[in-house]
Amino acid sequence: MSYQVLARKWRPRSFEDMVGQSHVVRALCNALDRDMLHHAYLFTGTRGVGKTTLARILSKALNCEQGVSAHPCGQCSACREIDEGRFVDLLEVDAASRTKVDQTRDLLDNVPFAPVKGRFKVYLIDEVHMFSGHSFNALLKTLEEPPPHVKFLLATTDPQKVPVTVLSRCLQFNLKRLLPEEIQRQLDRILRAEGVEAEEQALALLARAADGSMRDGLSLLDQAIAFCGGRVAADQVRVMLGSVGRDLSLDLVEALADLDAPHTLDEVARIAELTPDFAGVLQELLLILHRIALLQQVPATLPDEDPDRERLLALGSRMSPEDVQLFYQIALTGQPDLALAPDPRSGIEMVLLRMLAFRPEVAAQPQAAFAPREGERGEAPPSGVAEDRAGQRPSRSSAAPSAVASARGSESPAAAALAAARRATSTASPESGTGRAQAATAVEPSVPPVLSDLEDWHALVQRLQLGGLASQLAANCGLAGWDGGSLRLTLDPECRNLLVAGAEERLRAALAQTFGKELGLEIQVAPIRGETPARRLARNQAERQAEAENLMELDPVARALQDELGARWAPGSIRPVD
Repeated sequence: MSYQVLARKWRPRSFEDMVGQSHVVRALCNALDRDMLHHAYLFTGTRGVGKTTLARILSKALNCEQGVSAHPCGQCSACREIDEGRFVDLLEVDAASRTKVDQTRDLLDNVPFAPVKGRFKVYLIDEVHMFSGHSFNALLKTLEEPPPHVKFLLATTDPQKVPVTVLSRCLQFNLKRLLPEEIQRQLDRILRAEGVEAEEQALALLARAADGSMRDGLSLLDQAIAFCGGRVAADQVRVMLGSVGRDLSLDLVEALADLDAPHTLDEVARIAELTPDFAGVLQELLLILHRIALLQQVPATLPDEDPDRERLLALGSRMSPEDVQLFYQIALTGQPDLALAPDPRSGIEMVLLRMLAFRPEVAAQPQAAFAPREGERGEAPPSGVAEDRAGQRPSRSSAAPSAVASARGSESPAAAALAAARRATSTASPESGTGRAQAATAVEPSVPPVLSDLEDWHALVQRLQLGGLASQLAANCGLAGWDGGSLRLTLDPECRNLLVAGAEERLRAALAQTFGKELGLEIQVAPIRGETPARRLARNQAERQAEAENLMELDPVARALQDELGARWAPGSIRPVD
């Protein structure tokens, strides 16, 4: 007894059986039911999405003995012969093997003759982009004005290579790549009909590996059934695909969230024991980071029944949105590095270490293993604030060289990180007892903050450990009222778009951590009296920028260079440096 592969056995035989191409099916069905048929159709899309299948179903709809309709009977001789690939009036041509112009002319010589058995003579030309230029020229005239009994159905995976003159003579339908969920549902339906047991996670892995192609998904399903010995199990499918379990991938993300380089490399070593495809590991990492980013901004995107819900929620609360975006971007741009690295494992290790090394907060802390020692972790004042906590301003003599250095050329990221590290070291060095005391206070406030006026709110915002939208929300609010247990804030009307549930919850959690108790929080959108922290920061930055430009004008070395070279400062090249 011969075995028929699933991709052939379960090829759709009617428009209703098609998966994921409802936009094309709807247009074809309406055209058939209203008898508004074009003489040439072009189906485009990636491999395995149903181009040839749709063409065959359309051929059945045109030649069904019950009449032209969107619902061919599937029982008449014409329908059966088309399904079996032996209908005399359906001419299937592989353009890749018939590229010569003579072969195309021989094919078109039979166009004037009436169909032998069916209502229409249908020319199904697959991979039509493989035709030569002369073959396309030979096809043009016939394609534009064929006899009424001829229909052309063209299919291609590369429509850019099809001449515009051909495209203009066809109705073009672009078939979509199928979503993993659509492929998974179809695989589940097929296995139920075949009587094969399968784990849901295994089907999800196969659907993702299919990469938008139903045919690839069915071929992988055939392989999985053979590999697993009849029952499709997730662990065995991972081994077959060379992929890594979701738990291991989440463990890797947790190590990144802890900013623990040794732990991160240990997780890579655990994964390497499974001899995985490290390119797939990096893609899995991207998917997890994408889900965390969605969870942080739109919590409703995480369904309650998700098996990884608890771990994703924990990661979303531990990682700042900036870190998630940075890690995602580095992983995305690091994918080509795996092919260039000496081996894939070292390539992915460098990508992961790059995530930790390029974090701005990490760059400002020179301690080993990214773990500051107790009592030495300082918090630098926000950039752009000209006054320190003692109300002192930097002297003009010290600011001028910084401005000159900025004007001569901006620092490289490595130089900027090194300078920031040196500043942090000097602030928390053993010789500077004041710096150490201030650093300790920034991390662990000894007493809850006092809120009596707008200035107290400014100081509190600087102490809150916030990032992303929550930080922007706090910085654009003003103090409206405080009774010791409930805080009322007023939000600048120009920033009303910052008032989202996720940002408000993170602000509430940060306030509770700072005060050591849960607080009531009410935010109203209304005009604010006085400056918000964001407006003060913008004002200070503008003042510092003006001061830097003024210092450059007064600097004798800079003036001498301008006079000697007849030069002028490039707009935007003068910037204050912290």
